[in-house]
Amino acid sequence: MRRRSSRAGSKTVVNVVLAVICLIWLIPTVGLFVSSFRPATEILKTGWWTVLPHKENVAKDQIQLPKDTDLRQPIEVNGQTFSDDQLREGVKSADGTTFMWQNRRARTIDVLEPGWIMNTEFTAENYKGVLTGKTYEIKDTDGTVKTKKGNGMSQAFINTLVVSIPATIIPILIATFAAYAFAWLRFPLRKTMFVIVIMLLVVPLQIAMIPILRDYTALGLNGTFLGIWLAHAGFGLPLATYFMYSYISQLPRDLFESAFMDGASNFTIFTRLILPLSVPSIASISIFQFLWVWNDYLVALIFIGNQPDVQVLSMKIADMVGTRGNDWHLLTAAAFVSMLMPLAVFFGLQKYFVRGLLGGSVKG
Repeated sequence: MRRRSSRAGSKTVVNVVLAVICLIWLIPTVGLFVSSFRPATEILKTGWWTVLPHKENVAKDQIQLPKDTDLRQPIEVNGQTFSDDQLREGVKSADGTTFMWQNRRARTIDVLEPGWIMNTEFTAENYKGVLTGKTYEIKDTDGTVKTKKGNGMSQAFINTLVVSIPATIIPILIATFAAYAFAWLRFPLRKTMFVIVIMLLVVPLQIAMIPILRDYTALGLNGTFLGIWLAHAGFGLPLATYFMYSYISQLPRDLFESAFMDGASNFTIFTRLILPLSVPSIASISIFQFLWVWNDYLVALIFIGNQPDVQVLSMKIADMVGTRGNDWHLLTAAAFVSMLMPLAVFFGLQKYFVRGLLGGSVKG
């Protein structure tokens, strides 16, 4: 009984710790999502958490002072005197309310009282400004309305899809073929070639960029989608091959012997047996490869460039940080747009994810 109770207590502690960790990781994402729908003026004045119920001073009344009130002298408000600086910052009166300038030039004062409020003002204009290149209007903190031009991220989003999908499919398909050959076929230098593949895992991709760039320039591949597909495929192949080998090498040998006895060729075995049985592993490594390519900045910058017609999302967001560093309403919307596709891929393939990671870890 004591062992059971201690195990239950340990399990509860572990679950609580995991829940706290998940909550800590989730809070920034929720804040990013909420901020992406908040107006620019609200983002500049308050934090995203103010959309939740919170206690804050709320204007309950307004006091109009005489137009000729001298702000350099003590100012009388409801029988009490305050300085101009006190009214700027907000000062408590005798009855517990707070007096604060609402419009100093017009000599109007807000009477504030504590109350529970929620900032529920949301807008989709942030996404409209980010995704389209059209002009849009925003209201500044001083009440003035400004007209700005959007960033047109839709083209960058399409470019990133065009880069990511082939750059994920090509290396995974080649790696699956190679993993089957290394695991179940016998040919000269098989072990030597597999060791070379493993050694490539520790080679930093940065040292290969300049030589590859020179070859690309000579072949006319620099600045093309084909060039970056091949670059991502080459950089992703070692890990994908090793990952797929770990899974395919653990498949039952009797399955392949039976297929050979029935007259199946290696290609038939690969397409009819290996691929269907390796779906969890393929899905797992595809998630890693897709996320790496989708979030990549350096490889895309080197091999495809920063021209608007081929620019990917990571470059577009980096440009926005440089040119619109104070426009948090646009940056948060752009960041969340860049998260949508990776989240969709992960949640779409998550049922295979754990099975694929654990599939080759234990023999049996």
